[in-house]
Amino acid sequence: MCMSNFNSVSNPQHYVAGRKYEPRRVIEDWGLSFNLGNALKYIARAGRKGDAVEDLRKAIQYLEFEIERIEMHREAWNKALENAGEIFDAFFGRRDTSCS
Repeated sequence: MCMSNFNSVSNPQHYVAGRKYEPRRVIEDWGLSFNLGNALKYIARAGRKGDAVEDLRKAIQYLEFEIERIEMHREAWNKALENAGEIFDAFFGRRDTSCS
C-alpha cells in the first residue's frame, strides 16, 4: 500500500503518514484482542490526532480493560478447577494428596 495516498476512512493520515506499517495491519498480524488492538491504535496516533495525553489515557484504559478480562478468565478457570476436584471427589471418593 502506498502510504502517501491518504483517505480519511481506509487509511487516515494520523495512522499512516510517515509510517512503514499501518496500526491495523500490525494488530491483525499480531492477532491482538480488541482491547490490545485499541491500546496499540491510541499509542500509534498519540499526538498525531488531537491531544496526545488523551490518546495515551485511552490506551491505558484499554490496557486496564484487558487486565480485567484476563483476571476474570483466570478466576473462572480457577473456579472450574476447584469444581472439577469436587466432582472427582463426589464420584471417586476423596483424593489422596499425601503422596509426594
